[in-house]
Amino acid sequence: MAGRKDFLSQLAPENYVAGLGRGATGFTTRSDLGPAREGPSEDQIKEALAKRAAQLGAAPPTAYGATEKKEEDDDDDRFQDPDNETGLFANGQFDRDDDEADRIYQVVDDRMEKRRKSRRLVLLFSCSCMPSFRACCTHGLSLSPLLEQITDLNPSAISREAREAQERADYEANNPKIQQQFADLKRSLASVSEEDWENLPEAGDLTRKNKRTKTEARNRFYAVPDSVIAGARDSTQMDTSVVDDGSTTNGDGADTMDGTMTNFADIGAARDKVLQVRLDQAAQSGGADSTSGTATNIDPKGYLTSLSKSELKAGEVEVGDINRVRALLESVIKTNSRHAPGYLALSRLEELAGKIVAARNVIAKGCEICGSQSEDVWLEAIRLSSGGDNHNGKVIAANALKAQPQSTRLWIQAMELENTIPGKKRVMRKAADFLSKSVVIWKEMIKLEDSEQDAKLLLAKATEEIPLSVELWLAYARLVAQTETPETAQKVLNKARLANPSSHLVWIAASRLAEETGKGNPEQIIRRAIQSLARENAMMKREEWVQEAEKCETEGAIKTAACLIRETLGYGLDDDDDDRKNIWMEDAQGSVSRGRYETARAIYAFALRVYFTSRKLWRAAVDLEKAHGTPGALFQLMEKSVEAVPNDEGLWMMYAREKWRTNELDEARKILGRAFNQNPESESIYLSAFQLEADNHQISAARELLRTARQEASTDRVWYKSVAFERQQGDNDAALDLCQQALNTFPNCWKLHALKGQIYASKGQIPQAREAYNVGTRACPTAVPLFVLLSRLEEASGVVVKARSVLERGLMSSPKSAELRLEAIRVERRAGNIPQAKVLMAKALQALPTSGLLWSQSIWHLEPRTQRKPRSLEAIKKCDNDPTLFVTVARVFWNERKLEKAANWFEKAIVLDADLGDTWAWYVKFLMQHGTEEKRREVVEKCVANEPRHGEVWQGVRKEPANKTLGTEEVLKRVVRLLDEEEKGRGA
Repeated sequence: MAGRKDFLSQLAPENYVAGLGRGATGFTTRSDLGPAREGPSEDQIKEALAKRAAQLGAAPPTAYGATEKKEEDDDDDRFQDPDNETGLFANGQFDRDDDEADRIYQVVDDRMEKRRKSRRLVLLFSCSCMPSFRACCTHGLSLSPLLEQITDLNPSAISREAREAQERADYEANNPKIQQQFADLKRSLASVSEEDWENLPEAGDLTRKNKRTKTEARNRFYAVPDSVIAGARDSTQMDTSVVDDGSTTNGDGADTMDGTMTNFADIGAARDKVLQVRLDQAAQSGGADSTSGTATNIDPKGYLTSLSKSELKAGEVEVGDINRVRALLESVIKTNSRHAPGYLALSRLEELAGKIVAARNVIAKGCEICGSQSEDVWLEAIRLSSGGDNHNGKVIAANALKAQPQSTRLWIQAMELENTIPGKKRVMRKAADFLSKSVVIWKEMIKLEDSEQDAKLLLAKATEEIPLSVELWLAYARLVAQTETPETAQKVLNKARLANPSSHLVWIAASRLAEETGKGNPEQIIRRAIQSLARENAMMKREEWVQEAEKCETEGAIKTAACLIRETLGYGLDDDDDDRKNIWMEDAQGSVSRGRYETARAIYAFALRVYFTSRKLWRAAVDLEKAHGTPGALFQLMEKSVEAVPNDEGLWMMYAREKWRTNELDEARKILGRAFNQNPESESIYLSAFQLEADNHQISAARELLRTARQEASTDRVWYKSVAFERQQGDNDAALDLCQQALNTFPNCWKLHALKGQIYASKGQIPQAREAYNVGTRACPTAVPLFVLLSRLEEASGVVVKARSVLERGLMSSPKSAELRLEAIRVERRAGNIPQAKVLMAKALQALPTSGLLWSQSIWHLEPRTQRKPRSLEAIKKCDNDPTLFVTVARVFWNERKLEKAANWFEKAIVLDADLGDTWAWYVKFLMQHGTEEKRREVVEKCVANEPRHGEVWQGVRKEPANKTLGTEEVLKRVVRLLDEEEKGRGA
């Protein structure tokens, strides 16, 4: 093994052909028309493989690398095609018959080949040796054995194989391969030195086409516009002044109005307008409208305004445009002379161009050609010809009615051309002769009558002519009810019902008549109506019945509306349908949003009959009565609610609170007593009773209630209220004692830790307050207010570094807290480190891009005045439903003296979240400067009704112990005062 050569040094095996394994035995180029060089034959390959196997000591392979098959496989290969046929017979079975046929064909082929060679020999001998053969034949010799033994004795004899070989050799000699043509040059490459090889140039652009292209491009010239020349002329001048009209002035005072100077004033105004439009669009797409369910992409007033602005006057239309359109419309008329819209369009075009006579001529031609087919051309002709005494218009109208006497619009237009009432009546009566079945004609005739008796006669005649017109029947019944007795009107409605059994309007009119006159039962009438319509298969959908009920409510028929809801609200809904309650609540909320409170009240009443114990329905009904009902109806409904759901603490507390608001303290105490009986261990009821006594300055009773609550319903909220109550009374020692007891029981209540720290801070014991806050942050690591309080304590102590450290520690536990990030930014602002505040703001907005709190801080405190509006637009795109951000946008408009838009944004913020007290305070502050006394009083009343509880400034004022007895209105005034002081202190 040591003397064995490496692989590359060994000799190649016999018959080795490089590339044979991958099929690279030769190649042919396009210039080579002859066959490629052939590789070794199959026998040579087999022989080489056999020798190789013998050297390795393995069994000789039978084919190209395939080893000898096992004996058990011999039976499967016995009848394989020896020639390895493919194609049609590749999968066929090879048997003995096929083998015998192949042998027969081979014998025939051999025999034919011998015959062909014999013919060549016969031809040869016939020319040179015929006498000898004849002699042999005469001596009795046989020719057949001789022919079998004779071979081709003449090498130059003409045969097919020799001829093909000679032709191939001649072709290769005349058409040598590229490889053969360059063979001598290849051999001469052996004498090339390395220096010659290195000096060979790289293949490049030998044709120099690219260079010519580049040269031509550089030599191409263009005409320089005048603006470039003017700019080059004025490039050395300096001018930074902008006049009122937006144009600039050069050094000599001449105005440069050639269009080559930038109008900065116009650019600024356009930019402000675009930003304003985008802000309005953002507010419409995601603001208050989206929450109230009335969002729309079209402003009716703005749409009409834009239409009026887009109208073009005759002098503003381009003459070329009019000529092009005129030619187009004239071609339309010539192509189809009976095309009435073409005449209309052409006449309108001429009118727009100021050519009234031409317009009248065009429409007159249209009336002449297609007047019998289109009534629009006649109407247009009447419009263009009307004026003065309308004489021409009347003539055209007469011709039009002759051409189309069945046109209702033409009769109405002819009636409007008359200047006197008798003339109008005369035209309408003549129209009734031609159009006795037209409801419009009869209605116009009735409108022209001043006498109720004559109108009643016309209605009677109209209902006879058109019995299927429900509108005419209802008008007749209404007029009869006004002039005659209700019984007569009822008879008219009965006739209408017989003529129109599938009309619900007749039944509704009958019910309303019974409600107005007091003669009849509307509920019974509506019930019969539903039964009759069901028999006639004329029942409407539930939504349509709700709309009819709302319509009745609008017209004052409250009982009829309630009856309609009661009889039809469950139509189309299965009794086992679980979504019925949600569907009915959506119907009621929709009616409330449309201002139909009686319909909503009827829907809730019907739903509560089905779901008598549903807390959700009872609370929704109570909220409706509270907002749009009377106190008596509210108390009656709340009494029913607590009887239906006695275990609902919220309903009991709402009931007691409403009684307390009306100064019925004894009734409120009784209600809370009943609530105690139904819910003996309820924390909420205990605290409600305590709040009632505390608000009425019953300190002993309130303290006793809290003591009982701590014993009967000991929760962290009860303990927290107890500590807060003692703190409000000024007894900090008792408050600390209760707080420590509560923390022993509830160590994870962060409010108790915060209250403990605040008590120590109010007493001036800063180390104890710091310790209380630190204990709280360790016990409640996700309590954001604790970290904020501790940070402010450190900052107030003058240790800003510790304040930063506390906030960073809080962010590790709550990285998504906007309050912590905002407090960190404020710390830097108060320290005067504005660049660091901006850096923190950028990181905060990257982490919380939808935080309106952060965006508001950035817009109002970290952006220059000119960038506030663009920043506001960017913020609204990120978070379009944040009331804090809406207040900031309102303040931006307020600062720019756009008062109407500022008021709109304040109202949108209130609609989004009415529980945010700061929003109410900012709006009241705005109205105190730019609003009326009535509007300000209205907003304050709404704020008191909503009782806001949240807001950064609001909570700070509300939870101050000294403000424990203040009402909502007093708290609102104090918050407004604090906001005003904050702005003045900041110099805004």
